[in-house]
Amino acid sequence: QVQLVESGGGLVQPGQSLRLSCAASGFRFSLYPMRWVRQGPGGNGLEYVADISSDGSTSNYAGYVKGRFTISRDNTNSILYLQMNSLQIEDTSVYYCAGNNVRGQGTQVTVSS
Repeated sequence: QVQLVESGGGLVQPGQSLRLSCAASGFRFSLYPMRWVRQGPGGNGLEYVADISSDGSTSNYAGYVKGRFTISRDNTNSILYLQMNSLQIEDTSVYYCAGNNVRGQGTQVTVSS
């Protein structure tokens, strides 16, 4: 079945980096634009983080992560990435990958001193 599985979350200090991965299966990953979203403040709803075109040539970012986060993809191995640099306490959240009307289970990112 169609499945997205995130990994790579963890506990880091402000200013440090993490790379999230999202392994896709059950569909032709290379045909679909993909995106990262995260749980909103206070656990309310989801907020957009970044998206990438199906071939990886175009990406867009929310203003609060632009210049710090980079979205990329490996269509050969059906993996979506999110490189997160200069992490801030406000980036603490559950991060989800999404595409093809499916969302993964999420991975927790905690930024704390």
